[in-house]
Amino acid sequence: MRVTPAVVAEEREWVRERAPVVVALINETRADLGDRFDTGVDEVSAEQYRRAVDAVFADGDRAVNVAALVAILRELDVASDYPGFVVDELLGRELAGTLAGTQPLRLLGEATFHYADVAIEEADGSAGVDDGDPAGLDDLDAALAAGFQTRLPGWEWRERASPFAVE
Repeated sequence: MRVTPAVVAEEREWVRERAPVVVALINETRADLGDRFDTGVDEVSAEQYRRAVDAVFADGDRAVNVAALVAILRELDVASDYPGFVVDELLGRELAGTLAGTQPLRLLGEATFHYADVAIEEADGSAGVDDGDPAGLDDLDAALAAGFQTRLPGWEWRERASPFAVE
């Protein structure tokens, strides 16, 4: 694999165009997590998602890593899938964390990746993955949803100042 500025731009466009699938998964994940933690959380629009994609890819150092992870997951397939299970989980978790940002958001993005990935599995492919797709595609969708849902506003605890800040 050779990653060039042109490849990064192509992957950015692919991620932007994936909005219908990813935004639906973001909102499903946020609704489920909001119910589990008894809190309200705002839905994300396709426009918010695309602006967040643009912000991630505007940071060249982050963009090259995101583009490489996206490209790998788009193509990753392993015969019988199970031997590749660890690989696509590892790459998906890393992508979600990279998208989410610095700590503690990175860790939340990684943890949310596993939650979103299970939601895709339970939905029997409702996130746009079918039997003809590479095994890594569902992990890619879960990673995009987890990373961007963590990065985007809408969680009450992120809208207020931390009570742990020392002045």
